[in-house]
This record gives sequence, structure tokens and C-alpha cells, in this order.
Amino acid sequence: MKRSLRRALWVGAVMAVTVATVPMASAFGAGSVTAGFAKVQDWGTGHETRVTITNGSSAAVSTWRIEFDLPSGTSISSSWDADVTRTGDHYVAVKKSWAGSIPAGGTFSWGYNGTGAYKAPLNCTINGAACGGGAPPTTAPPTTTPPTTTPPTTTPPTTAPPTTPPPTTPPPTTPPGGKKVVGYFAQWGVYARNYHVKNIHTSGSAAKLTHIMYAFGNTTNGRCTIGDSFADYEKAYTAADSVDGVADTWDQPLRGSFNQLRKLKKMYPNLKVIWSFGGWTWSGGFTQAAQNPTAFAESCYNLVEDPRWADVFDGIDVDWEYPNACGLTCDSSGPNAFKNVVSALRTKFGSSALVTAAITADGSNGGKIDATDYAGAATYLNWIMPMTYDYFGAWAAQGPTAPHSPLTSYTGIPQQGFWSDAAIQKLKSKGIPSDKLLLGIGFYGRGWTGVTQAAPGGTATGPAPGTYEQGIEDYKVLKNSCPSTGTIAGTAYAKCGSNWWSYDTPSTINGKMTYAKNQGLGGAFFWELSGDTGNGELIGAIKGGLG
Repeated sequence: MKRSLRRALWVGAVMAVTVATVPMASAFGAGSVTAGFAKVQDWGTGHETRVTITNGSSAAVSTWRIEFDLPSGTSISSSWDADVTRTGDHYVAVKKSWAGSIPAGGTFSWGYNGTGAYKAPLNCTINGAACGGGAPPTTAPPTTTPPTTTPPTTTPPTTAPPTTPPPTTPPPTTPPGGKKVVGYFAQWGVYARNYHVKNIHTSGSAAKLTHIMYAFGNTTNGRCTIGDSFADYEKAYTAADSVDGVADTWDQPLRGSFNQLRKLKKMYPNLKVIWSFGGWTWSGGFTQAAQNPTAFAESCYNLVEDPRWADVFDGIDVDWEYPNACGLTCDSSGPNAFKNVVSALRTKFGSSALVTAAITADGSNGGKIDATDYAGAATYLNWIMPMTYDYFGAWAAQGPTAPHSPLTSYTGIPQQGFWSDAAIQKLKSKGIPSDKLLLGIGFYGRGWTGVTQAAPGGTATGPAPGTYEQGIEDYKVLKNSCPSTGTIAGTAYAKCGSNWWSYDTPSTINGKMTYAKNQGLGGAFFWELSGDTGNGELIGAIKGGLG
């Protein structure tokens, strides 16, 4: 799906079952702001808890601090969407820097995984008042227990194995309100990027995802084919690099990322995995597929449902760049080709499988959205992902500099219709239901060098240097090497030296998630997992923002 990274990089919870928030004694000032703890899941040796802060006051709450004790036998092993510190059995949770204020009447949730069976927290206060409202508890927090060695309860970095064994029963992955959080896993990430399926777990991302897109399968001769057999199902994993700490053996029937995804799904049973085909590099085969959609669908079904890995995948994703238009190559199959292909896939895979598509986000008049009957195809798809990023980049080497993922238009934007809202409104105007559309987020930046102007619209001399490809860099690198210096059109930009970058931050993602909710969209998706920080800052912002 990854329009960008893919451009040539290919070298090388809570249960929607609304668990009632049982206030375990937690609150904000004057009893008008409260906090409730809810047991999401308990698998005996561990549990997941969701903490919901409710602002019952008449004014926005800009900051919060929750303090509580955990009974003997249980402790927090990882957390998300809050900064948590510990002294003995006493915990303090404070608002993340990217999280916005809680409006009057609004709520905000964060969560944690704990060791041992679930036990209700004790002595809970929020901003100094009892978490359930009223006076603070009389029992003082313990002072005799020495502090632990700073267990940041945020998830360990992706380079290190988890300090405690992963639970055998995973926390559920359906976010509040049924919003989808969909992330792409790039098969080539196991090489130079050293990003493996295990990192989805250790970063805390697996607990926030509803669906993983495995990218990519190839399309050749009008058929679905394997993209990289070594990465997909041959690579042997050591115990240290394996999701469950168990090494592959030389004679086991399935290895590689497919087997690691199987293990991840066992750990997180509500997590779905979809095999994505095509992408920027491998979309050429769709032209021949459109000549015989039935044969194409048959080949895809046989590959996705291969007995060696049939239990790994829950459906198929079509990333055709672009039907009846030009991407790496040009297609002239006609406006009905895409609809015919996904219709054949739906017929073959059946109603219970997931059939999805990543599509162009060109909202210009007469542009790529207008070239294809996406509305007709929507009938056969569970959801559609317009790739609302890569609008602008250093393929225009001299600029003008422009944010690659603007949410809205702005004065001086280089191309009309090249912003997220333009694509969403065009797709909705064609009759595609809002809840079938997901908003796209890039976990990377695009940049130029030779730039003297800090604001967008400056001239450049070429692409900025990047780790894997010129003109592109992961968020996890840019947040430190070139921190954001401004925002425009709902996204961020940065100038450092002569380099100019644009990328999304937790703060801009929060704004985009507010937009997604206001538009009634089905959720959000992103390209791709390895671009995030080791503790999942960006996916945390997506999950928290969709709230």
C-alpha cells in the first residue's frame, strides 16, 4: 500500500464488547473528573486493563496525573498512551506530550498489560482527588519500598526481547467504537531494517492493531505469486528473534514471517492478517489479471489458502497502482477493470473473507479516482484505503517544497486536489459509504536538500539524504535528526540546515484522527510499521486519537 516507501525501496483494546469501566476509585479535581479501571482480559498469568478518564466538568482538562497502588502479586509490564513510572507497588501515570486536552464531557483512555491475575488498583487519585470522586484516600502510598530500576512501563525497544514472557492469550485488538487500525508490514523489512514480526509485539503495536497487511505478494502473468520466498516462509528464526521465544527447526514445514505471524495471531487472537498484492513495483501484473479476473481470483485463492499457511491469512488486499491510469507502468484496461477484478475475488473467497483495496488518493478533477469505477467496486470490498500521502516529494527535484501528506489545502499548494480531504470528499461524492473509507498515514517523511526557505514553497537542488533511499526517511529517525519546526494543512514540516522534510507527528496524527471521526470514516491505516519508534509513538497516536 505504501506508495512512498515502496517507490523503490524494494531493493533489497480493548474488546469492542464495551467492557464497563468500573471505577476503582479514581478521579480528577473536585470530583468532577474521574478515572475508571476496567479489566479487558485476564488469562491467569497476565491481564490487560483499560483506564478511562472522564471529564465531567464544564471546562477542558489540559493535564492529568493518576496515582495508584497495585496489590501484591501483580505489576505493570507494559503500557500505552500514558507515561507510567513506578516506585515499589506505587504507580504514577501522566498525559503523553502528544495527547490533547480532554474537552468538557469527553473521555480519554490509556491501557496497560500486567503480570499475574487482574486485581483492582488501590488508593487511586487523579489530580489529587479520589478517582471515583470525593476526597482522596486516607491510605498513604507506601514509602518504604525502594524504587525499582526505572522500569519504563512503556514497551521495551524493538531491539531487545521482552523482559517477561509474552502472555499465551493475547489482549483483544478491536478499538473502541469498532474503528479499524490497519498497519502494513513490509516483507523486506527483515533485511537491512532488521524489523521482524516480533517487533510488532515488543513495540506494543500488536495490542493496538486490528489488522496487519502483509506486503507484498507479486502479480505476474495475470496470477498471484510469491513475492520473496525466503522472507515469506523460508527464513529460520532464532529463539531471540522469534515472537514466542522458540527457535525454528531445520525440518519444520513453515518458517519465515508467515510462521511468525501465525505465532503473533496465537498471542493476539483478535488480530487479523491480510495478504496484500501488488504495490508500486508489482502492479503491472494486474493489467493481465483484468483480462481474465476469474482465473486471477482462482490463483490468488489457491496461494492465500495454501495448506502450509491458510490459517495465517484472513483475506486479500489489492494494491493496484493504478487501474486505467499510470504508476510505475500504465494501464488501459478501462474503468470497469478494477471492479471486475475485486468482484471475482469476492466470488472466489466468499463472504466471510476480508477483501480490501489500497487505492489512489488523487482528488483532482479528471484524476486517477475519476479514471476507475471505485464506487462500483466498493460493493465487493470490506473497506477502501485511499493512500493519502506521497502527494509531493523530491521526484520534483527543484521543488517547490510541500508536505507530502496534507490533510487540507493551503495557499500555494502545488497541485489542486492533492490533499487528503479532497480524496475523501470525492470518494464520498461517488457514493462510497464513509465507514468503508480509512484515512492513510505515512510513518515516514519526504525531503529535499539545497533549501533556504523554512516555510513550504521553497526551491531545492535535489532529494535530501535518506538511510535507504534519497528523499525519504523514517519518522523514528526524523523526530531526532530534524525535529518539526512548523505545521501546515494538518501536517508537520521541518528545516534543518539545508534539508527540508515533511512528516506526521503524534500531534498532527491526533488532528487527523479527529478529522476521521468527524467524517464518520471506518478508521485509519498506515505505511508502515518499521517507521515508528521502538515504543510505537505513532500507532499510539492513531489508537488514542480514534478513541
